[in-house]
Amino acid sequence: MNSQELIQCFSDIAKEKNVDRTELGTILEELFLVLLEKQFGDASNCSVIVNIDRGEIEIYQEKTIVEDVEDPALEIELEKACAMEPDLEIGDPFIEVVNPALFGRRLIATAKQFLSQRIRDIEKKYIFEDYYGRVGEIAIGDVRQVHRNNIYIHIDQCEIRIPKEEQIESERFRRGDTIRGIIKSVEMTPKGPDIIASRSDTQFLAKLFEMEVPEIEDGIIEILAISRAPGERAKIIVKSSDKRIDAVGACVGMRGSRIQAVVRELNGEKIDVINFTSQPEVLISRALSPAKPINLFIDDEKKYCVAVFDDEEMDSGVGKSYQNVNLAAEVTQYTIEAVKQSEYEETKKDGTVYLDQVVGLTPRMVNLLGDAEIHNVADFLSAPKEELLAIKGVGEKVLETISSRIDSYIQNLNTEMESERVEKPSEKDFDIDVDSIEVIEEVAEEV
Repeated sequence: MNSQELIQCFSDIAKEKNVDRTELGTILEELFLVLLEKQFGDASNCSVIVNIDRGEIEIYQEKTIVEDVEDPALEIELEKACAMEPDLEIGDPFIEVVNPALFGRRLIATAKQFLSQRIRDIEKKYIFEDYYGRVGEIAIGDVRQVHRNNIYIHIDQCEIRIPKEEQIESERFRRGDTIRGIIKSVEMTPKGPDIIASRSDTQFLAKLFEMEVPEIEDGIIEILAISRAPGERAKIIVKSSDKRIDAVGACVGMRGSRIQAVVRELNGEKIDVINFTSQPEVLISRALSPAKPINLFIDDEKKYCVAVFDDEEMDSGVGKSYQNVNLAAEVTQYTIEAVKQSEYEETKKDGTVYLDQVVGLTPRMVNLLGDAEIHNVADFLSAPKEELLAIKGVGEKVLETISSRIDSYIQNLNTEMESERVEKPSEKDFDIDVDSIEVIEEVAEEV
């Protein structure tokens, strides 16, 4: 097999595997260097030049002229060198041309193995580069394998993995099913590229809406925030830059056609689309839907909100394990505490402010004081400092932080009272009503 036939043979294989011709030239150069090393034991003095376009392979071996040859791979006799090139002397370098036919059948066997391995490496590299640039895009493929902790998707010559934590728990797939997922990360490992896709990520929901709602893709409608309990419920805040276009209406579509397409893709996940507003009381109320709070008490500075619900609607409104309230808190970036109306009325009667109501006190601080039977602000203020410092886990700095935050809370109560006395506002949706002001006054007087 001459050089042209050999290169043509390799070119056909490379074309089938979608390997670039430049990459093929590099592979052939590496291949012949490997063969030279196997043939002579050392290839450091060899060079290979491959011209794919002309179908030429040139192999050169640099040797030193000596009288007696000890290493044929590095040395050549003076007489033999002069026969090919006169006027040479001992110690001169001599370039010998190596015929590729020298390797015989070993070339084909070794070349096949070497070429297959290198092509696999190049394919892995191409796949990694391709999918690394596609992070954040949706990929569609067929389920190849379903394992306990992973679902493997086959796309062209590539395998994508969806780990258990990136799956929707209620979904079940079988081999051959078509599945979508957003490319979340791509890493190169010794076994090749590890491409992770997700169906539970919030960006997957965002991309689905972008596919179904042209206004989002065009930039007219912007998705500001998303919170999800994958497979159960999701909340998404949207805003329209064009006053003529209703953001919620565009996302829902005619008779719910657009949002239903997203819901079907997510196996029936309920989706609440929320229209953005700069008024926190309105935004939080919309985010809590379908729950309907009776009252909202909001601290904008600390991003804290107490939502009062009717006793009978509390469980159904806030959701299982407070899922609805937690999602609303996540999407609005407010800490939302749900309270039954009966509990609110009880607090109103006795005027007690419990430590877990004080904005800024962490659950750990509340628990530490609770273990010492200190449950409300009055208990804390009446306890001697020495007794408080004797509590395990409460040092000078922690006590100073707790005292500072309670003082700040009381000051805010007094400020709100004074403000309410001056302005005397009428009762409105989402504003603190007159009854709540009386509660604050009672609490402030007791403290």
